[in-house]
Amino acid sequence: MNLFERYLTVWVALCILLGIGLGQLLPGPVQAIGKMEVAQVNLPVGVLIWVMIIPMLLKIDFRSMGQVRHHARGIGVTLFINWAVKPFSMALLGWIFIRQVFAPYLPQDQLDSYIAGLILLAAAPCTAMVFVWSRLTNGDPYFTLGQVALNDTIMIFAFAPIVGLLLGLSSITVPWDTLLISVVMYIVIPVIIAQVIRAQVLARGGQAALDRLLARVGPWSMAALLITLVLLFAFQGEQILRQPLVIAMLAVPILIQVFFNSALAYGLNRVLGEKHSVACPSALIGASNFFELAVAAAISLFGFESGAALATVVGVLIEVPVMLLVVRVVNATRPWYERQKPSVG
Repeated sequence: MNLFERYLTVWVALCILLGIGLGQLLPGPVQAIGKMEVAQVNLPVGVLIWVMIIPMLLKIDFRSMGQVRHHARGIGVTLFINWAVKPFSMALLGWIFIRQVFAPYLPQDQLDSYIAGLILLAAAPCTAMVFVWSRLTNGDPYFTLGQVALNDTIMIFAFAPIVGLLLGLSSITVPWDTLLISVVMYIVIPVIIAQVIRAQVLARGGQAALDRLLARVGPWSMAALLITLVLLFAFQGEQILRQPLVIAMLAVPILIQVFFNSALAYGLNRVLGEKHSVACPSALIGASNFFELAVAAAISLFGFESGAALATVVGVLIEVPVMLLVVRVVNATRPWYERQKPSVG
């Protein structure tokens, strides 16, 4: 892990402080940035999101989807967790904790928005950081690449319907036009741009040239994320200062979701007889999120000052320490996983 990845939680915490400070000291410029919109898309944030997402998508080789056939059971578990369990369990956890347990302590006009943010977070499977988690567990690199490529392909078509369905079931108004614009803006177009750039770089200089490009643009992605977070917290500052525990309360369903999904995927892979090197990335992608997309969609759908935007940022805040804990657990339990491992077929 590079410096930014390892200390992402620290950088996010600093962004919270910096953003709140800017919002209090320079409210005029902050509000002016918030009003720079076209078709409900904030232009500065739109640029930042592209700078954030495209370098990550450069890593994806969609031709690698052919690798998944060699580990059909592992990819089956991954798809089951990511698309049949994760979004729906998060909607349930959101209802339990946001509408019930913590409702008396949260602003009533933001309850729906918080749940919407949690759903957006859960409906976007991890794209970039899962490569880091997989590497730390000696995960099969070809399986990892294949499952990410397959999930990204599914996300193009499934993200909007699943989000729309769960928002509707949660009695939250679904702005379908904005949701579809978000999918096009933050999934479809960046995928196309990234794949065109990737193909051109490989054609001209091969894998070495692509590796150099990834090393050069990788920091751009993290810098864009941090700048976006500063802007977001500049708008959220008043709410956080009034109720500083809101972040901790939003973290509870996210933490439960991470541990539940990773444990379920890890256990299912063992029951089905998959190798540990496949079970690890399968469990880790189910536990982590494409939080960059979730943040972008939340801002587009509900705005900078919404509870949805804040909920997705809480996912960013806890991502690294929690995922490092999951990595430690799957590494420590490898002897258990491989001892008397059940086999199927």
